[in-house]
Amino acid sequence: MYSLAASNQNLPKSSKVSTPAVITVRGLSKRFYYDRHRTNSLRQWFIRSVLRHPVPKPPQDFSIEDLSLSVYRGETVGIVGSNGSGKSTLLRVIAGIYRPSSGEVDCSGELAAVLELGSGFHKELTGTDNIATYAAALGLSRVELRKRWPEIVAFADIGDVLDKPIKHYSTGMQARLALGVALCGEFDILLLDEALSVGDQGFRHKVEARLKQYHADGGTLILVSHDLNHLRPLCTRVIWLREGRIVADGDTETVLRDYENAS
Repeated sequence: MYSLAASNQNLPKSSKVSTPAVITVRGLSKRFYYDRHRTNSLRQWFIRSVLRHPVPKPPQDFSIEDLSLSVYRGETVGIVGSNGSGKSTLLRVIAGIYRPSSGEVDCSGELAAVLELGSGFHKELTGTDNIATYAAALGLSRVELRKRWPEIVAFADIGDVLDKPIKHYSTGMQARLALGVALCGEFDILLLDEALSVGDQGFRHKVEARLKQYHADGGTLILVSHDLNHLRPLCTRVIWLREGRIVADGDTETVLRDYENAS
């Protein structure tokens, strides 16, 4: 269990009511600042440092603005929206990678996030070594990893190349390793960003079957995908984001139909 809140945000006590939700997002905003006035030449340094030319305040851009939602245990929630709508940013804030600019995020339970497949891998290490380091990054203990090792290797199913550096692996093979670790662990919450679009068709069917079983066992899942056909058979609910705000939140078919008609 953990809680993320902006350091400059003092939420009223009434907002911290008890809730059965495993993920609660309250008034979340995330801003990114873009410095268009970098000192990248001696002349600019002289103007700014010696002549003390005023430096304009860097512009800011809202990726998410005043967003609130709750996700309950056992739900499979899909998130859709065009590029730049805030989908991946929202997952990164929930995962604790980004700190909110304002608002608060509460998560209850063991969480695993697969946001950039293979991003936690070291290219010079073998597949075996990377499974161990990736599992540790996701919070699996050595005892848990040892227990689940045969299942992870069987799920990834990359043949006899586990003892070779993954710089020689294809993108699909790296994706198999990452998903093998995440989907074979006992996590209460899974966050997956475009993880269903990698690998061959047989592997995608295997991942879909594992996620259905995860849902049947009471796991909580949040999926981001541009392929709506990946979301339809899995999701109990879909959230549509536009410019960092929720446009719709409800029944999977209803929201996806409205999203498709608006595209």
